Amino acid sequence: MRSPDLTSPNLADFATVLEQVVSAYRKESGDRPSATAVVNALLQAEKAAKQQKIQYSFASLLGQWRLYFTTGTRKLKKRGGIELGRGFYLPKLASAHICFAATDIADGKGEIGNQVQLGPLLLKLTGPAKYLGKKNLLTFDFTQMQISLFDRVVYKQQIRGGKSQTEDFYNQTIAKLAFFSFSLITEDLIAARGRGGGLAIWIRERV
Repeated sequence: MRSPDLTSPNLADFATVLEQVVSAYRKESGDRPSATAVVNALLQAEKAAKQQKIQYSFASLLGQWRLYFTTGTRKLKKRGGIELGRGFYLPKLASAHICFAATDIADGKGEIGNQVQLGPLLLKLTGPAKYLGKKNLLTFDFTQMQISLFDRVVYKQQIRGGKSQTEDFYNQTIAKLAFFSFSLITEDLIAARGRGGGLAIWIRERV
């Protein structure tokens, strides 16, 4: 796995901003950077990954990460298309996590879990995932939904074809699947752009 060259004068700034994001999340030091500064840093990270042809391993993604910052997108009324939203930090009351596990790490096959918790209510979606290391791209599909209340499972059901959809997942093309395109993966954070065009930062949860 090749890491970005953070000594490059044109690219070093984004690393500093994203390190401040992690420090603010962990309450280690300082105020968190402005949303504008974070969006600019994410765009610089994408540029660095492309210019330096960085490749991240599937193993570096494994674990649980908490969504901390996202831009979303908004439609352009006059000329069509979409553009990035302004970006915002998620409030502490809304806990959203994503996790990745490997079933065949050599072949990039694994599972994805995405969960959102609001007070005692927990919604969790899970399904198959495939990591394409040369593109730093992870395709995925959610095939099972689970709802818990006060740590008790109250609903669990297969969705979107369930087992048959999971079995067919690895035969589908990228064009038919949701995906994350990762621009930066470190020990503490991952930064990616989703298929819809939005940018996001997740912070690794420490065990």
